[in-house]
Amino acid sequence: MSNFQDHFSRHAALYRDYRPRYPAALFTAIAEAAPAREAAWDCGCGNGQASLGLAAAFDRVFATDASAQQVGSAERHPKVHYSVSTAEASTLDSNTVDAVLVAQALHWFDVPRFYDEVARVCRPGGLFVAVMYELATIDEAIDTAVLEFYRGDIGPYWPGDRRHIDSGYASIPRRFPEVPFPTLTMTVAWTLEQFTGYLATWSAVQRYRSATGRDPLPALAQTLAPLWGDTPEARRTVSWPLRTITGRVA
Repeated sequence: MSNFQDHFSRHAALYRDYRPRYPAALFTAIAEAAPAREAAWDCGCGNGQASLGLAAAFDRVFATDASAQQVGSAERHPKVHYSVSTAEASTLDSNTVDAVLVAQALHWFDVPRFYDEVARVCRPGGLFVAVMYELATIDEAIDTAVLEFYRGDIGPYWPGDRRHIDSGYASIPRRFPEVPFPTLTMTVAWTLEQFTGYLATWSAVQRYRSATGRDPLPALAQTLAPLWGDTPEARRTVSWPLRTITGRVA
């Protein structure tokens, strides 16, 4: 039975255009901790943002997502092999990958069943990494306005499993022995239009729009505009500290 919760298919192109890219240091750290660099699995790949990063460090990347729309919008790469499957029942052969990455998706999975699949697909000594990020940090005034938006009108529209993000993945069970891993931050220089485009990818924003017929973002953009800069082209540094769960698969 599938545990697939589809919160993103209907705005796959928006997700592709406005989700931030992970730092190259993340993929370097994964490659250095993996037993080999022959193959990696990007599970819950979405549009392939992390898949392309893995392709710079591994010979082959298997990128899977349960959303055909997300996979269909993904950027192609000769090393990346996309397919549609759930996290808990992939189409990958057993003992075939050196590393498994789950980027901002583990909280949507049936975690115990997914860990069984990781154990099946990994070669002995394989590396497991789940990475997540919470709210971005910009400056105190902007951060406060975004937090109020996050908890305010759209607050009731967050799916229940979002609680794992709010806990920094402390509420996600661990299974594999932990592997030392660097502390990393994802950073971009964005205009206000790019930042609000990112906020539009939030599942709660999409669910709010569907339920109410209203868009909550214009009012927030009006609040943020005088805090952001003097012109529409003004850029601010937007940062997301990354949190990880790591493990060595026996």
